[in-house]
Amino acid sequence: MGTLAVELHPLAHNVSFTEDTLNVDLLDGRTISVPIAWFPTLSKATQAQRDVWELLGDGEGIHWPEIDEDLSVAGLLAGAR
Repeated sequence: MGTLAVELHPLAHNVSFTEDTLNVDLLDGRTISVPIAWFPTLSKATQAQRDVWELLGDGEGIHWPEIDEDLSVAGLLAGAR
């Protein structure tokens, strides 16, 4: 019996926030939700600064230019703070 190797390459397509969480919607239908407190720069930023984000690459990462913060989708999935 063979094993099918599946390459997982999660890509973001949308970012949103609640009062306490960062939510990243992935192209495959999943949503990652993590506490904003994990990321001090995002935690200290205003909502207006958080709302100005851009995708890096094809969605492998997220960049907030106003606060110079970058997060990778793979890191979020792995629980990296």
